[in-house]
Amino acid sequence: MPPNSQAAGAVTLSESNGVRYLHFGTEWVQGAMRLAHPYRLELEYQQHMMAPLLFEPAPERVLQLGLGAAALTKFCHRHLRQSRIVAVDIDPAVIRVARQWFALPQDDARMRVLRADAGAYVRRVSASTDWLQVDLYDAQARGPVFDDVAFYRACRGALRDGGVGAFNLFGRSLAPSLAALSAAFGPRWLRLPRTAAGNCVVLAFAGTPVEWDGEELLRRAQALERRFGWPAGSWLRGLRSASGQRMVLSPGFRLFL
Repeated sequence: MPPNSQAAGAVTLSESNGVRYLHFGTEWVQGAMRLAHPYRLELEYQQHMMAPLLFEPAPERVLQLGLGAAALTKFCHRHLRQSRIVAVDIDPAVIRVARQWFALPQDDARMRVLRADAGAYVRRVSASTDWLQVDLYDAQARGPVFDDVAFYRACRGALRDGGVGAFNLFGRSLAPSLAALSAAFGPRWLRLPRTAAGNCVVLAFAGTPVEWDGEELLRRAQALERRFGWPAGSWLRGLRSASGQRMVLSPGFRLFL
């Protein structure tokens, strides 16, 4: 059993009802793993962070900024067999605890976990990333660690033409984050419905605008529901564009982004 107090540095652990939680020395949950199902995405927002599957179901390169309890890294490593995954975190204690207590595998030919500053690292990445998953919070979880126009422009620059970024936003007001995202990506982003815990995942698109077949998106959502039990259809029904318009799932609907 992991300790309920200090684990390593500022990283703390707790367990309740078969779920192990990661904290950064506060009560805020920074990650979770169900002990009986260590590769399942336990938290609702983590499932939302996989919404890029609706738009790019076969990514070759996945870059994750922020490791946490490694839920996304483990999930992608297990289920996206064609993908090469790089996860970046600045804190060696987080990486160590993820391997010791959250079943993060050792690096292999398809997965690398790097100790680096995520903000600096993403600025060095060429436009070669299919998926970018950004989940960067400190101990207080008041808002994303990097949340300015320059950072989001660097994120856009790391994505290939047709790439998609997923950003976990959390805080009292999303307006500053959404304004910065808009300055970097223009109107080419979609906001998923808030989770029960208050997280809001935003998908942002890089490169040449594409017209999406709504019926194909719905088929992909239904496939995710069958395979993983996620309510992916409700993600589509709850999507809002940069203008605030809600997606209407009607026969023949199209989405241009």
